[in-house]
Amino acid sequence: MIHTSQTAISSKTKSIVFFGTEEFSCLTLAALIENGYTIAAVVTKPDSKQGRGQKITKPHVKLLAEAHGIPVWQPAKLTDITKDVRALDSPAGVLVSYGKIIPQSIIELFTPGIINVHPSLLPHYRGPSPIETAILNGDQETGVSIMQLSAAMDAGPVYAQTSHQLQGDEASEELYKTLGKQGVTLLLEVLPNILTDTIAPQPQDDTQATYCQLIKKTDGVIDWTSPARSIERQIRAYQEWPKSRTQLGSIDMIISAAHVVQSAGQSPIVGSLTIDPSVPSLSVQTGSGQLVLDAVKPIGKKEMPIQAFLSGYASQLKSTQ
Repeated sequence: MIHTSQTAISSKTKSIVFFGTEEFSCLTLAALIENGYTIAAVVTKPDSKQGRGQKITKPHVKLLAEAHGIPVWQPAKLTDITKDVRALDSPAGVLVSYGKIIPQSIIELFTPGIINVHPSLLPHYRGPSPIETAILNGDQETGVSIMQLSAAMDAGPVYAQTSHQLQGDEASEELYKTLGKQGVTLLLEVLPNILTDTIAPQPQDDTQATYCQLIKKTDGVIDWTSPARSIERQIRAYQEWPKSRTQLGSIDMIISAAHVVQSAGQSPIVGSLTIDPSVPSLSVQTGSGQLVLDAVKPIGKKEMPIQAFLSGYASQLKSTQ
C-alpha cells in the first residue's frame, strides 16, 4: 500500500472520476482508493473479445472497480456520458492508460481539467507506446510525468516529473510495473496541491517534442536483416504484446529472451542458424551480429529454455532463408 503526506482537503474535493483501461491503470486506482479518495465512477473501454476462443474479457480496471463497488461506465463514445459526468460534480478527473482521446467537452467538466499519468519524460515520447519505445531506442533514461490533459495528444502542461535510469536489460512487463509504482508515488505527492490549486503546471517545450506510435501486431514480426542489438531490444519491448515472432525452419515461434554476441566468424548469410551441441545453444545470424536465443515458445506450446527446445526440435531447424 502506497501512502503519502497530503495537504488537508475536504472529502468533496477528494472526489475523482477515474479514466483507465490497462493493467498499468490498476495500481493508480488502487492507491487512490487506499489513500481516501472517493472514486465517483470509473470510465473504461467496453468489454472485448480476446484470445483464440474470442472470450468476452473485462478490462482490468473494471474488475478492480467492481470489487470496490464503484460504478463503471463503458461508453462507445465519451460524449455519450457528458451529462452523467457533469451530474457527478466531481472536481477532478484522473487518467491512466485509458486508450482513447478525451474530448474537450469532457475535460472542461473538471476544475483542473483531467490529470494524466504518462510514462515518459515529456515532451519526449508523446503518444501511446512510450515504454516500449524507450526500450526499442536503447534509452538510458525514462520516467513519469504528471500532466494536465489537453486536446492535443500528451501536449498539456506538466505538474511534476520523476526520472528512472535504464540498465539496458529491462523488458516491458518489468518497466510497466516500475514506472507504474513511480507514477503512483508522484501522483499522490502532487494531487492534493492540484486539487487545492496550490501548484501551477508548466508548459512543455513543443520544439523538443518527440512521438511514439500505436503498436501493431505486425510490428512483432522479426526482420533478421536488422542488427542483432535492435532485435534483442524488440524482444524485450514487445514482451507483453505483440511479442516477437519468427519462423525457424518449419517452426513458427515466439522468441521470449535472447542476447547479442559479436563474432569474427559470423556467417555472411542473414538468417542462417548455428547450433552448438556442447552448450547447447542456438544463434541466428542477423544483419549485424549474432543473436543467441535463450527462451522460445513454439506456437501452441509452452515457453521453454533453448536447451529444452533443441532437445525436441533440433531436427526441424534449418536456415530462415
